[in-house]
Parts: sequence; C-alpha cells; structure tokens
Amino acid sequence: MAFIRQNDRVKERFSLLLLDLEEHYFEQHTAYNLTIRGTEANRRTSGSLKICSKSVIFEPDGTPGPVLKIPLKDCRGIEAVEENESNLFIESKPACILIETKLVYLIKEGNVVAPYKYERGERKFIFQLDESRKTEDVVQILLQLHRATCLDKLGDQTAMIAAILQSRLARTSFDKNSFENVFERPHMECEAEMVSPLVTNAGHVCITDLNLYFQPMNGYPDAVVRIGLHSVRWIYKRRHGLRPLGLEVFCTENDLCSDIYLKFYNTKDRDELYYYIATFLENHMTEHTAESYMLQWQRGHISNYQYLLHLNNLADRSVNDLSQYPVFPWVISDYSSAQLDLLNPATFRDLSKPIGALNTERLERLLERYRDMPEPRFMYGSHYSSPGYVLFYLVRVAPEHMLCLQNGRFDHADRMFNSVGETWKNCLEGGTDFKELIPEFYGNDGSFLKNLQHLDLGRRQGGGTVENVELPPWSSDADEFLQKMRSALESQYVSEHLHEWIDLIFGFKQRGSEAVAAHNVFHPLTYEGGVDCDSIEDPDQKIAMLTQILEFGQTPRQLFTTPHPQRITPRFNNLSATPSLSSSDFSPVSPSMESFEDLTEESKKMAWSNMNKLTLQSCHKLHKEVVTDIAVTLSGDFIFSTSQDSTLKMFSKDGALQRSTSFSNMALSSCLILPEDKIVVCSSWDNNVYFYSVAYGRRQDTLMGHDDAVSHICWRDDRLYTASWDSTVKIWECVAAEISNNKRTPFDLVAEFEHESGVNTLDLSPAGTLLATGTKEGTLTVWDITSPLPLNQLTCHSGKIHQVAFSPDSRHILSVGEDSCLAVTDVQTGMLISTVHTEEEQRCMCWDGSTVLSGGLSGELSVLNLLSSKVIHKIPAHSGAVSCMWMNEQCSTVITGGEDKQIILWKPQY
Repeated sequence: MAFIRQNDRVKERFSLLLLDLEEHYFEQHTAYNLTIRGTEANRRTSGSLKICSKSVIFEPDGTPGPVLKIPLKDCRGIEAVEENESNLFIESKPACILIETKLVYLIKEGNVVAPYKYERGERKFIFQLDESRKTEDVVQILLQLHRATCLDKLGDQTAMIAAILQSRLARTSFDKNSFENVFERPHMECEAEMVSPLVTNAGHVCITDLNLYFQPMNGYPDAVVRIGLHSVRWIYKRRHGLRPLGLEVFCTENDLCSDIYLKFYNTKDRDELYYYIATFLENHMTEHTAESYMLQWQRGHISNYQYLLHLNNLADRSVNDLSQYPVFPWVISDYSSAQLDLLNPATFRDLSKPIGALNTERLERLLERYRDMPEPRFMYGSHYSSPGYVLFYLVRVAPEHMLCLQNGRFDHADRMFNSVGETWKNCLEGGTDFKELIPEFYGNDGSFLKNLQHLDLGRRQGGGTVENVELPPWSSDADEFLQKMRSALESQYVSEHLHEWIDLIFGFKQRGSEAVAAHNVFHPLTYEGGVDCDSIEDPDQKIAMLTQILEFGQTPRQLFTTPHPQRITPRFNNLSATPSLSSSDFSPVSPSMESFEDLTEESKKMAWSNMNKLTLQSCHKLHKEVVTDIAVTLSGDFIFSTSQDSTLKMFSKDGALQRSTSFSNMALSSCLILPEDKIVVCSSWDNNVYFYSVAYGRRQDTLMGHDDAVSHICWRDDRLYTASWDSTVKIWECVAAEISNNKRTPFDLVAEFEHESGVNTLDLSPAGTLLATGTKEGTLTVWDITSPLPLNQLTCHSGKIHQVAFSPDSRHILSVGEDSCLAVTDVQTGMLISTVHTEEEQRCMCWDGSTVLSGGLSGELSVLNLLSSKVIHKIPAHSGAVSCMWMNEQCSTVITGGEDKQIILWKPQY
C-alpha cells in the first residue's frame, strides 16, 4: 500500500494513531499501574506512561490487557500522592500520580485491532513512575495540559497547547551526538513536525553538508531519522493545512512513499532548507515541471499511470496527507459483464465529465439546487477526494487510521467498501457520493481488497459479515482485477481521452467559467486560495474552518490554465490487446513496441542518438561577412550559401568554389533549392526574392513582393512562402518547372498573413498544411495556410525569435530566441509546454522532437534533451556565433555557418 509499510514494532500496541487528530505526544516514562479495581487489590502492572497534549495513555508490557487512554478533559483531578502503606509491593513511600476521571478508553485488548471500548463512571488510576523524582514534574505538565483542554473555546485550547509545545521545543535543541560523522558541518537547525497520515510528530530538524536529520521531541518511533543528501532524488514544497509550510523528500524515484515529510512553523525555514538541498543536488537531480512531464507523456516516454502520479505530486497530493491524497480516475464503467472488452468504448467511463455529471438525471437535480442557491454557489456538497474516502477504500489494511479518523469506530457495515460494482453504482446514483479512485486500484498489491487481518468490520443488514471486497465477474481474484484495471488505464481509449479528465482535475476546467460549463464546481473552501485562514481573527472560527477544509477534501493545485493536449497514440501498442500486462506496463515504451519504421527512420534515430559525437569533416571560409543560410543539392555534391556580404556561393564538399554571384549590394538572408536542383531562390534585405539558374549561372527572375527586408523563405508544392520585416508573410503561386525551363513565370499572391511586428522566421509543417511564424517581438503564431486568421498565438520569448521548427510529427513547435530560451509549444492548443533556459543565446537549431542540436552565441554547438531540460553535450565549433544550420533528411550530415564567416561540415560517429 502507499503508506502502509511493514512495521518492525509489531509487538508495540501504541502508535500515534491512538491520539486524537492534531494531538501531540510529548514524553513517555516507564511506570507501573497500581490501580485498585474491585476485588483485584494491589495489582501492579508494568508499562509505559505516555504524556500527550489531550490525554494520558498507559501501554502495559506483555499482557493481554488493553491500552488505557484517559482524556484529560474528562479528568476530575490530577495530583501527586503517596502510595497506600498496605501495598506489599512498596517498601518505601514514593510519590505516585493519582488521576480521577469519568471516562477511560480500552484499546487493542489482546493486541487486536477493534473499535475502542470505553467505560464511563468515576474511576481512579494510580501510576508510579520508575524514576520517582520526576513525578512532580509530570504532575505539573499534566495539570497545565488539563487546564488547556478545559478552556471553553476551542481556539483558546489550541493556542495554549501550541504555546506549551513551542516552550518545550525551545528548551531543547538537536543533539549533535547523533551526527553520523564527526566531521559533518551543520548548515541550519530549526523546529518542525514530521508528518504521516493523520498524525504529526514535533521535533528538531538539522541539515549538514552530508545529511538531513529529524530528531523527535519524544524519541518516537526512533531517536533520530537520517537521510543522506546524496541519496535524495526529488524534493517538493507542500501546502499543509492550506499554508506553505510543508517539504517532502523522496529517495526512491518511482515510489509513492516519501522518505520524510516535514511541516515547518514558518515558510522561511522551509524555503531555506529546500533551496539548500536543491543547490546541493543541482548536479544530481532535475526539477521537472508539469509541462516537461506532459511532453514525456505525449511522446510515450512515461505511462498514463506514471504521468498521473507526477501530476498529483506537482499538485501537492501526498500519501502522507489524507486530505490531499493522490487522486486517480474511474476509467471502467462495466462491472457486471463476465468478460471485460477493452476494445469497446462503451466499457469506459466518459472522462470528459466529472463523476457528478455522468448521470444526467442526478445532474439535473443538482443543477436545479445550484440555480436556487445563494452565492457562493456550488454543484456538489461533497468532494471527489477526502480522508474519509481514502480510508473507505483502505480500511482493511489501515484499520487503525480509520479508527483514528472516526473516534474509535468503524463505519456502519452497509456503508463500507463491500463491492466494487456497488461502489461504482453509488458514485453514479448517490446524492452525495462523487468520489474518484486512488492509485492502489492501478498498483500491484491487492491486499486492500482482502480482509487478511480478519477484522471484525460488522454485519450487514442481509446477515453477512464484512470480509473481502466483492469483485466484478470479469476478475477471478484481486490480482486479476488490478491487472485488468492497469490494462484499462493504459488502453488506447484512455490514452486518447485522459487529457479530458486532467482538464477537470488539474487543468483549465478546474475553476472559473470553464468549471461551471463543465459542471465541475465544488464548495469554495476546497480550492486553493478559497479562504485565507490567517485573515480570520476569531480563533474558534479559524480552527473550525481549518478542520472543515481538511476533513472535506481539497482540490489539487491547478497545473494547467489552457486545454491539455491529447496524447500521441498511433505509435503505441494498443495495451487493451495485451491482457497479461504486468508491472512492466509502467515502463517507457521500448523500440520493440513501436510500429514498424523504414530504414530512413531507423537511420534518423541512429544519427540523433549519436548527435553528441559530431566530428568536424571540413571547414571553409568563402564569405567576407556572416553566413546567413545554407542549401544543398539532392545528391549532396554541391552546397549553396548566402551571406550578409550580399553574395551567393556555390561550392563542392571539398570546399572548391564553383560560383559566386551578387544580386544587389544588400545582404542575402536565406536560400533554398527548388526540385531538380536547377534553381536557387534567395531572399534579400532589399525587399526582393531572387531566382538563380544553376545551369545558366545567372539571375532567372526577381519577385518584388515586400515593403521591407525579406527575412526567410520556404517552398512547398509550387508555392513560395516569404516572411518580411514589413510584418507580413505572403504565399505566392509559381510553378517550379516553368522557372527551371527558363520561362517567364507569373507570381500570383494567394494569401497574406498580417502580424503585429516584423516577421523574422517561418517554417512549414511536414504535411505542408500549417505554418509557424516568429516575430521580432517574440510572438509565435500558428496558421492554417487556408485561412487568414491565426489558429494560435503566443508570446513565448521576451525578444526576437531567431528560428521556429515543427517536430517531425507536427505536434509541437520549437523556437529559439534572443532571450536565451528554447520554447516548445503544443500545436493543437497553442500552449507553451516547456521552456529551457540556456547559458547563452541560441541562434539556430535542428530537432527530432525530443533532442535538439543548436548553435549558440559563443560559437558552440549544444545537444539538449528536452525531456530532462538539460544540455547533455557541447561541441566547440565557430569562433563567433553560429548563425545558420542545415541537416539532411537522414540526419547524417550537418553543415553550420557562423559570424566568423566559416562554413563547417559535420558527421555523427556511430
């Protein structure tokens, strides 16, 4: 289970779960229970006396007797007394602690987890401490805590207990004798609380140059918790109790359970510790964003399960916080068929709707109430995730958590998690049940579906006892059930529609008008920022509000504000066709699982996998100014280059100059070769486009089409695309064959795209249906070439965009700008999904969708992995900025031009 781990202390009956919610465990003492009850005189039971902020707990040693819990608010008297002289076990008369109470809880009798028993009526308990000299001190702290619990107002009680806790923490400090190494250098020390489900444990945090330590004030469950900084994989800032006080540390990459979750008393301490660890680990860990994970998920590098875990993590969901437990969707709607058909869309739940909107009749009733409700209005009176819902699913493996949450009781037997099908039906039809699932339904451990502890969970109205969860007919046991749930989550249908559910839970339909339109509106208190607890002055109202928020459930942090793009599915195996999936379902897609690719695709993969092994083949200096563009004939025998020196050069691979021509005294900005290698097209800063005949060695034609410099050109299917600093992009109809045959060709303007500023670059999608343009002001625009209106527009750079390029699958656009950023934009939604900040400005690039080869201001070539947002290799190239780059279709040859006037030919080494 996510937070249920094997406990080495199986013989211990005490745990922090025996405390009330928000109660603190201060200290323990070896003691004897000398209570005289009925005819059982002089009973002397050894054990451990626990002093807690709201109760006294006595855990007997090695006897079947129950753990005693005495609530301080029900105590009539607490004092130090001398034991009765008639007690034969006591030779002298040491002081004892007498507690008079009207209520005592009897817990885990015979070490069996069961609902708490309690006895009401006047009772006296006498406890003798093993160290009698501490008796008076313990009595004083108990009297102080008793006064706190008896205050009339809950806010005053909480404030006084918090003051007592802080006073105790202030009188102690971290014991540096606990350091693993005597040479460790401490960086900071502060007070904090270690958080686990439903409980917190106060103590001291210390971080050194080697380790992170937590030392519980009470020494429970260990004297010190140590985490080596070298082993930390991820750290996350957390909201705890709606305040930015939490920090969670993971040492295992694919584990739901963190190694420690700390709650600090102020944000400053939390942030200092976070940034120290982050700085210390900057070379060992990568801070991923929702956008970078989205890119990995879209391209199949992580599974649906892994992606949902990452989103939950980023949205402050943690298995240590039951009010913010990871939330997963119901994806199957068929729990009655004998066979589960994952190829049938009817098998699946509509992921575009929240649970509450799946049943139209129920939704209409909810909307009717919503329309008549005063502000602030909400559609659903309960949430899709809360501590009660989490433990509803996990009660068989976390019974003590359920008892803690529900004051020592289990829920009524008929309301428990008895059947998967019944639970789904109630989520569809119930008036207040809108719960989603938890990760365990898609994991590998089915113990939460079985009553392996033989718990007495009650008897149903039909007479049967609550035992194992009833599974759908299409699964024979828990293992098969989970395996088919995993198969469903990774199926083609869910992969194609999961983005719709993400929009509801983590995305743009989570709040605002889009949430209203999607029937996805919950109580205002569930949303981040819905209430500012610090602004509430009345302490009672503040405590009540916080308790309501934590118990009701919280909406995840919003991660996306624009529609989430769909997953790229055609290249993936249909997982629904493989019913024997195992835990390996969640590993990245391997090449053997991808659809067949021809040798060209294989050669591209090979080239890109070796792009960090580029080796220089030859270097040529043919121009007098910066090289602006490069084009190569289909055979690869001849290379054309343009320059700001206004010349077009033609030369062979060995650098032998074949042609040199100039069309005007203005710089040439770009060039391309028409099909059949007969015509070279050049754009110029003199507002013109020139057509050069290779066969005749002369200018063939001139297109005067713009009012300012022509910055970039593209060609596709007898159409020329020209970008200009006059803020337009124009499409011209012209037949390549006629130009090549030395015929005078009319240039017909078929489309014109207006921009707000000068257009610096453009690119056509591989299919030739979409156009991307980048301006001097940093705006990227995506156009359908059949429409004058932009599909999407995004200011993704703070300065000039040097180059834009579609990915091979046309799903994304990469842009580089003078702000030293590489930005990846989703074509479908126009959303910026990833930004990589580089050490220097990148001027040009090529990419395969995930790996980038770029040329920078210093003249270096950089190989970047967009999935990790890291530069993985640098190659010295030019002595000035790399100004242009060309790569052949097989990606096996690279040619770069620079401000140093050099042209360099490169090849990857396999």
